[in-house]
Amino acid sequence: MSDPTTLQMVASKALGGAERWFIRFSQALADCQAPAHLAIREGSALDGLDLGALPVHRLPYRTTWDPWSRRAANKLIQQLRPDIVQTYMGRATRLAHLPPRGGPVHLSRLGGYYALGPYRHAHGWIGNTKGLCDWMVREGLPAERIYHIYNFADPARPVAAELVDERRRMHAIPEDAWVLTTLGRFVPVKGQCYLIEAMSRLPERVADRPVRLVMVGDGPLGPSLRAQAEQLGQSRRIVWAGWQRDPAPYLQMADLVVFPSLDAETLGNVILEAWAWDRPLVTARFRGARELARHGEDAFCVPCEDAAALSAGIRQTLSDPALMTAMVSRGRERVEREFGRQAIMDRYLDLYRCLAG
Repeated sequence: MSDPTTLQMVASKALGGAERWFIRFSQALADCQAPAHLAIREGSALDGLDLGALPVHRLPYRTTWDPWSRRAANKLIQQLRPDIVQTYMGRATRLAHLPPRGGPVHLSRLGGYYALGPYRHAHGWIGNTKGLCDWMVREGLPAERIYHIYNFADPARPVAAELVDERRRMHAIPEDAWVLTTLGRFVPVKGQCYLIEAMSRLPERVADRPVRLVMVGDGPLGPSLRAQAEQLGQSRRIVWAGWQRDPAPYLQMADLVVFPSLDAETLGNVILEAWAWDRPLVTARFRGARELARHGEDAFCVPCEDAAALSAGIRQTLSDPALMTAMVSRGRERVEREFGRQAIMDRYLDLYRCLAG
């Protein structure tokens, strides 16, 4: 019996956490040789990116009430006749209204605590944390149709040392400097303002080495974050690397990954990336970190929205080589055993087989 065919639908225009996951998941489906099609928004940021050589269909996805968009989505589903339609975010989910039986199974994959109105008509729901799944049950979705599957961490893809050295020179990072790397869109939930304030509380040198913070990302808070850095006298110590399609050079140069998100952060892929790259991690104790990370074992965890605690955690971690080594070792074990690509893909494919019956 052949594996069930899936249609993966995302309607986003820009790149965010869900879209980055869609890219990684599509590439993994292709590597697994799973029969899958992709339906993305025409002209979106996803259009033209490497999606794993799977067949890509471009839909208008203008609005949820636009009859042309709804007709195009329904026509594609009827044409492909997939066993599973998996949708991401509200717009694609609302445009996929499927009969309760006799057709494809509609799975809606949630990566956040969204208002559930646009998602209730799906046949099943995937949550990427246990906490999110428990919340969906409390919000009235049937527990027997809610499936918990974590995100996976892509294996580290080291780049040439010459490229890393070139980036350090480009950003004028001293050879002996500690490099703190943080990744994420510049939006309120990522908490970068607390990290910038934490930098102002760090001395010029920690364990006799200067400290530099590399901010990988971009977004609407960019101007205010730069203004904050200037006001606090930290501009010289902060590198604004911008949005990076491949952040590998910045993860490779990192001595420490810092993730200052606020409590509303659902999972936090940066935690998994730090472990996959064998980098020690200082993270805020947001809801996803409380589920994933273990303070003092695989991460140093501090309260959310607490710049003083974040600064102290960074300083303590950098000053304790044994702690950093232990956290790296434990993080590597966790990511290999619990969050590896193959393990998570096996869970998705098993779920598809079960639902296709």
